[in-house]
Amino acid sequence: MKDKNIGFAITGSFCTFTKILPCVEKLAESNNIIPIFSYSVRDTDTRFYKAADFSYDIEFITGKKPITTICDAEPIGPKCLLDLLIIAPCTGNTLTKLNHAITDTPVLMAAKAHLRNNKPVLIAISTNDGLSNNARNFGDLINKKNIYFVPFLQDDSDKKPYSLVADFDLLKDAAEAALEGRQLQPVMIGL
Repeated sequence: MKDKNIGFAITGSFCTFTKILPCVEKLAESNNIIPIFSYSVRDTDTRFYKAADFSYDIEFITGKKPITTICDAEPIGPKCLLDLLIIAPCTGNTLTKLNHAITDTPVLMAAKAHLRNNKPVLIAISTNDGLSNNARNFGDLINKKNIYFVPFLQDDSDKKPYSLVADFDLLKDAAEAALEGRQLQPVMIGL
């Protein structure tokens, strides 16, 4: 995979940020990466990352300032800016809103705008309720056209029995598969 225009949309599963940075770096070696932040990523300092530091790291890797408003994300559709949109990590909140066509963040506007062009969206899930309240949303989305998932697993089945997280080591392979119009299998690892 090279010379693709890839939107890399990041939502607030802050504990996975150290896992996604190498993914962004790897993709940026041979592709044009357009970063997109949810409001929580743009504005929230956490024990994992300060918002300004994370933004700096993403800008350094991609050479671009992230899209951080709904208005700035909207042209992705009419201008047909992307070959692929990756949402990584994708929180349960974002997963639910995407499934129900709620467009109240830059990431969700990017997804809506991109899907109107009949192009793939790749989701790298990271949610504590993936096997409970959000199972329905995963089930709905995996059956929708142009929606693909990075294979995922339970990240701590003893302490967090409903929690799911993408295997970020498979993100690039899943992206290549999505661009070919197929779901990388198996989608659920070790369940």
